[in-house]
Amino acid sequence: MGAAEPDLYRDTWVRYLGEHRGGHRAQEQPGGSWSPLTPCCPPGYANEVGESFRPLVPVPVVWASYGVATAYVTADAIDKGRRAATAHVQDPAQATRVGVAVVDTFIWQSLASVAIPGFTINRLCAASLALLGTLTRWPLPLRRWATTALGLATIPVIITPIDRTVDFLMDSSLRKLYGAPGEPPAPH
Repeated sequence: MGAAEPDLYRDTWVRYLGEHRGGHRAQEQPGGSWSPLTPCCPPGYANEVGESFRPLVPVPVVWASYGVATAYVTADAIDKGRRAATAHVQDPAQATRVGVAVVDTFIWQSLASVAIPGFTINRLCAASLALLGTLTRWPLPLRRWATTALGLATIPVIITPIDRTVDFLMDSSLRKLYGAPGEPPAPH
């Protein structure tokens, strides 16, 4: 019995670039544990970092950060589909299993890694910049840097609640359609 093929998004250098968030990845971490402070997050978090830096950088830089995050989400979905195809070679429902793995991963990652956290950080930073402008006499550059620092500090705080919420929403809706609450069909 040979060793299992390493997960590109967990067991290689991509881990240090990628998104290993609690809801979809907790069981994949050694020992099944995960911490929002685990140093393994930039492409999946690229849009959150981009939103945090919005007060300091040109808008195209922020949009590019969404491109990076979306590329990571897409690559992860393709990888999970490839793994499902490999694990279910003899299964007559292989195409369905692959489709479910790709769609589930892409939707989960899109919501939990891109859309919801990006919106959250965007609104938090916009509100904090406006409030600092109203409540303080700080110069604009200092307000912008304070807003960026707040946005960056918020990232680890929002991860777990967003992941759990997306898991709940998907378990309550989409995953009922294909009858597998929790994780999408995974190769063994």
